[in-house]
Amino acid sequence: MHVTAIVLAAGRGRRLKSRIPKPLVEINSKPIIIYSLGVFSKHPLVTDIVVAANARNLKGIFNRIIKYKISKILRVVKGGRRRQDSVRNALKAVDRCTDLVMIHDGARPFIDKKLVSSLIREAKKNGAAIAGVPVKATIKSVRCQVSGVRSKPMVEKTLNRQNLWEIQTPQVFKKDVIVKAYKRFGNIDATDDAMLVEKLGAKVSVVLGSYRNIKITTPEDLTLAEAIAEKWNTK
Repeated sequence: MHVTAIVLAAGRGRRLKSRIPKPLVEINSKPIIIYSLGVFSKHPLVTDIVVAANARNLKGIFNRIIKYKISKILRVVKGGRRRQDSVRNALKAVDRCTDLVMIHDGARPFIDKKLVSSLIREAKKNGAAIAGVPVKATIKSVRCQVSGVRSKPMVEKTLNRQNLWEIQTPQVFKKDVIVKAYKRFGNIDATDDAMLVEKLGAKVSVVLGSYRNIKITTPEDLTLAEAIAEKWNTK
């Protein structure tokens, strides 16, 4: 079984308000992207890794890969303007022998070997598997109504959170499934890859992830990440 991990690191990270490209921002003295690359490079079921970077962080990612002795790197490709453009570019670099493609946001540093194994096992069986956790907060559908010169958010209804999950990455797909999804629907704005696979009519399994598997987007996320990393590094 040939498994290729695609790690997305081409986002600009404007909301993080950092002068350093987000994948290279350090958490407890280690770049964000190195956390997940380290897990994939050591995982016995992951064959190789493709990284999607941008012009601003390309050289820095190359340097960190060498510094931290990350193995299994097949290619570092240039990402695109949108997330799905980066995935499409990375899919072109995937080995022709690849059976499963694992797609991961480089801004999610706190994945582990157990989650990667579970996703690969489930995707091998069902064709598509994604990580997620049940929503803990109360979720309401809100619509903005115009009142005078302002738009005022108004509650439409409260959603039943029993059936709501927060979806994470990694997400794993049989190669032919994800390639087909991108050929047909790759131009549609999508927040994750499973959305495109769902449009094919394919079933997507959900594997229980972790509430620690946060995506670093804002400065507040970095504060939480530092706390998680303190315990992470003791394992």
